[in-house]
Amino acid sequence: MISFAIGAVLTVFTVGCFLAAATIAKKQKSNPYADKKLKAGKNVAIVFAVIFLLLLFLVPASIHTVEAGTVAVVKQFGRAINTRSSGMYFDPWFMREYVYYDITVQQEDVKTAAYSSDAQTMDIEMVVQYQIQPEHAIDIINNYGSLTNLSNRIQSVSIEKAKTVLSSKSAMNIIETRATVSPAIEEAIKNAITNDYYVNITTVVVTNIDFSDAFENTVEEKMIAEQQKLKAEYEKEKAIVEAQKELEVAKLEAQAVVATAKGNADAKLELSEAEAEAIRLKSLEIARMLGFTIKENKSGDDTVYSIDFTGKTGAEIAVISDYLKYIEYLSTWDGKLPTTLVTDSGANIILPAPSETAEAAVSE
Repeated sequence: MISFAIGAVLTVFTVGCFLAAATIAKKQKSNPYADKKLKAGKNVAIVFAVIFLLLLFLVPASIHTVEAGTVAVVKQFGRAINTRSSGMYFDPWFMREYVYYDITVQQEDVKTAAYSSDAQTMDIEMVVQYQIQPEHAIDIINNYGSLTNLSNRIQSVSIEKAKTVLSSKSAMNIIETRATVSPAIEEAIKNAITNDYYVNITTVVVTNIDFSDAFENTVEEKMIAEQQKLKAEYEKEKAIVEAQKELEVAKLEAQAVVATAKGNADAKLELSEAEAEAIRLKSLEIARMLGFTIKENKSGDDTVYSIDFTGKTGAEIAVISDYLKYIEYLSTWDGKLPTTLVTDSGANIILPAPSETAEAAVSE
């Protein structure tokens, strides 16, 4: 834009010079004594015109503009001598040439085939982003010539290192640890792109890894089998838990039965002990009633009573037992008289049925 403006100014100036020269020649043409001056004026005008025409073409071509985000390498007669950052510069066009390099982040889309350690084929796609080092623009032009050549070299190194990393892993390992593949490849590429490349690798991302259809089907079948195995293990564990639960329930039920039985046994034992104590107390009462002596023995705070059988015969002692039996019989008798009498000789005598009056009298 600036070169165009300068060219326009020079053009206007040159045209003005021609018009001025033509006006002077017209005025001097009417004076016959001014032929020599006219000729000299024409020569001067021609010289000025030639100079301005040269400036018209040379000046705009010698003005160089370096845009933001680029760096220019200045070549003088084919040799790189300097670099220019963004701005406007004046360098004679016939002596110096400007070669421009983009210093913004460059992106390379890389596609290649690779093999895993177990010889599984895969197609990979990755993105490599890098940025050239502006201070080494002269080294880039001297060693690589153009950014295209440098880009091709970076792609080659990236493909080589990606294949190296992937070939060290099995296909299943690549699938299982897919998140770690990109960082591993990025590290390998950064280590390989040394200072001789004059670039900074900013990002390496593996965007896709595509295995063969046969292998993917195998992986899918394996995953299905693993899911079925996990399901079977879950069902097995569930069955074990249910069985344990039922066992615990059965144990609790058995413990409850045992506890109930023990409680019943304890209750019967206590009842038996209570009945025995009741019989003992009855025996004491009957013995006292029959004239037996009752002894008292102190046992701590309690008093224990017992019958003194001293000087008593067996028949006398048996009276207490018979009397107890009689009392127990009376407590359970329904009030009806027997219809048969057994004698000492074992004969059965049938007794006549009592009359209602007798029964009433007995019941009373």
